[in-house]
Order: sequence, then structure tokens, then C-alpha cells
Amino acid sequence: MKTIPPVDLVRQHKPISEEIETAILDVIRSGRYIGGQPVAEFEEQFGQFVGSQYCIGCNSGTDALLLALRALNIGPGDEVITTPFTFIATAEMVTLTGAKPVFIDIDRATFNFDLDRLEAAITPQTKAIIPVHLFGQPVNMTRLREIAQKYNLYVIEDCAQATGAMWDGEQVGNIGYIGCFSFFPTKNLGTCGDGGAVTTNDPAIADLMRTIKEHGSRQRYYHDLVGINSRLDTIHAAILQVKLRYLENWNQQRREVAQRYHELLEPIPGIQLPQEVTGGYHVWNQYTILVEDSSNGSENKRDRLRQELQERGIMSMIYYPIPLHLQKVYQDLGYQAGVFPVTEKAAQEVLSLPMFPDLTFEEQQDVAYALKDCLS
Repeated sequence: MKTIPPVDLVRQHKPISEEIETAILDVIRSGRYIGGQPVAEFEEQFGQFVGSQYCIGCNSGTDALLLALRALNIGPGDEVITTPFTFIATAEMVTLTGAKPVFIDIDRATFNFDLDRLEAAITPQTKAIIPVHLFGQPVNMTRLREIAQKYNLYVIEDCAQATGAMWDGEQVGNIGYIGCFSFFPTKNLGTCGDGGAVTTNDPAIADLMRTIKEHGSRQRYYHDLVGINSRLDTIHAAILQVKLRYLENWNQQRREVAQRYHELLEPIPGIQLPQEVTGGYHVWNQYTILVEDSSNGSENKRDRLRQELQERGIMSMIYYPIPLHLQKVYQDLGYQAGVFPVTEKAAQEVLSLPMFPDLTFEEQQDVAYALKDCLS
């Protein structure tokens, strides 16, 4: 039986394998494995791609968030508003600074947080907002910036799943005060391991983030503050330089895959398809449907469908089965089940179908046929 994976990195790397291998060997032969020219070049190139004056490579998208929060002096007594429907790193880094994550419910059509609920969550303790451009769909940054400016709040963009996405023609990561990127292998721009970056147009903040990620040091063995070790490895920077050249084409292929899914799946009842909002340029890190389930029974319709698809060789993923406000680690925040009904319902219904640039039309037809057959 043929298997269709949720993502296929082997297929993506095959046509550029010689370029990647050459880049890796060049680093190995140089004898310089920390810092060096590949890191500096990638930071410059990625900064230009995003449109930001400053780009600082770091160890991961998680560290990117921590660097941003630390550089803005966010800590005990502060609140940061974000979404409960995201990977835990978004809120986790807020907690690690000593600040308090504050959640608001999401919009069912976009999976991003509901901007109609944002102002009601702002208090005198609120210092920043972290919009997450989930699954590659940009948040309405025009409206978000207006609210942030009204209350004098920092905007830290979580762009982990949205490299190359745009809002009103502007690249995400260059709209807020700081942009945070992940280069985890499955991202639209991913390396062969962990990696991340922060972007900003503020020279003082850029200097501070660079200092924090180098053990709080601007000059070796002289430490101005308590920092961390969060370097972008030289080999990963070299790999990312190669892959950055293909990113726009890969994103366009993702958009074409998404459009084919729209056409193939639109006639199938019982599912809600994701859409691109007006003003946004979606880069489809995931193609996530909602398996509509009106029953209150013990058997989850989405989970049953996922199992049946797997038996037919169609692999899928669930992002995210438990919202952050219901996670054990955040019970001390006092959120109860039912407080964010849209988020909680989405967590029971989301299903991410196979999505990668090289997914063929025939494979998508197989996915569509299997979905239709299982749901009928």
C-alpha cells in the first residue's frame, strides 16, 4: 500500500542535495563550526528577504521568542497577550521570563486569535502582544498595530509557521517590533535540525538580542548581563543559505497545492476548509480542515476519521489536541474548560492533511477520495 506522508523532506531535498552537501562540506573543510561567514551571510540575506534592517540567528524559534521578550525587558508583573491555540513555546517563553501569558479565544475561520476580543484582555499590566501567524495564515496586522499603538504595547510576531507570508504586501516579521522565526525541518524554510532567527529595525534592540544570545557578552569574556547560549550553527546557516534561494518557489507550490485541495474537497460534506483572508498572503505550512462534529458522544469523529485514513495510507497530523489554557502546566492561571469555546471546539475537530511543495495532484486525489469515502 502506498503511503502519503504529512511532509516529505527527502523528496524536497533530492533536487538540491548536491548544493546542500557542498555547503556542508565547505563548512567542515573550513574548520570553523561556530559563527563565521556563512552565519553572517545568512543573517544579511534573511534580513533582506524579510525587509528588516537587523537579523540575528539563534538556536531555535523558541529561543527567538525568549530573546525578544528579554530584550524588551518583559518580566515579573508583566502580562503578554497571545493565543491558546499554538505550540506551547509561545506561552512557555513568556512564563520563563516571569511574566504572565494571557489568552484570548480564536477565530474559527483563520485559527488565529480573535482581534474582536483583544482590547478586553488589555490591562495596566499588559506590556506586549504575541500574534501567531498559525499554519502560514497572517494575522490582520493592520488592525493589530492600531490596537497596539493605542495602548502603547510591543508586538512580537511569532512567524514560526509563516516564513514568507505577507499582510497587505509586508512580510511577516517586519510588521511588529520584533519578528521570531523557526527553522525547524518541517517549516517552510527549514534546516536539517534546529535553528531560528529574530528580526527588527531597532538597532539598540538588535544589539541587545545579539548580546543576550552570546552569554550576555559583546566582547569575549566580558559579560554585561546574564544571557544564554543560543547560536545558529554554521552548518545550519550554510544549509539555510541554499534553501532560502528556493523559498519563494516552494511557497508558491504550497499555494498551488492548497488551491487544488480547495477544488477537490469543496464538494465533500461534513468538513470545513481553510481559507485565505483578504489582505493576507498565506504560505500554507499546514492545510488544516475542520471535521465538523455536532455529537457529544465519547467517540471523536475527527479521531475516527484520522484512523481510517491512516489505514488507507493517508497520514495526517493534529495541531493541537489540547489548548494551552487546559494544559496541566497552566492550571495555575485559573482558566476553566469552556472559557474559550471556539478554541476548544477546534482542538476536537482540526486535522492537518499532507502538505508539502512536491505533493502531486494524484496524491491529492487519493486524499480526497479517501476523505469522501470515509465520511460517507
